[in-house]
Amino acid sequence: MQRTQVEIRPTRPDDEERVRAFLLGLSLHTQTHRFFAGLTRPSASMLRALLARDERRDALVAVSEGRVVGHAMACRDGLDVEIAVVVTDEWQNVGVGSRLVRTLLRRVTGAEWVSMDVLGENRRVLAMIRRAWPDAVMTVESGSVQVRAELTFAEQGSVASPLRV
Repeated sequence: MQRTQVEIRPTRPDDEERVRAFLLGLSLHTQTHRFFAGLTRPSASMLRALLARDERRDALVAVSEGRVVGHAMACRDGLDVEIAVVVTDEWQNVGVGSRLVRTLLRRVTGAEWVSMDVLGENRRVLAMIRRAWPDAVMTVESGSVQVRAELTFAEQGSVASPLRV
């Protein structure tokens, strides 16, 4: 794949069709790793939830040449923030997911803990989490792994600028 610029930015209401196309372009394997099920047609309510940004929720997209290639979202509840990330198949393993997570966590204010649910078979993501947060607590429950890790000051700060992958 030729290296091109990827912009990481907050979602906008006009991203709905780009995010729909992104979701439908994910392989069944990737859809299942993110949503724990395959998607046939993303509903309007699902798209609204993926784009939502307010005092508790944040969402980012990674965009290359006008096309969404990654999505990350966070939902803060008190001192906890739950995150979820997915990157299109052809852009996996080049750092887009890691950059989405770092950028998302830099935007979170007031949270001390990050959590996420990871499908137990998603070994690549679980290995990445172990490297990023070696002290994370991982609990297996019904085929998924609940991850909880303490946020550090270094993970919170200014928003990252567009990146090159």
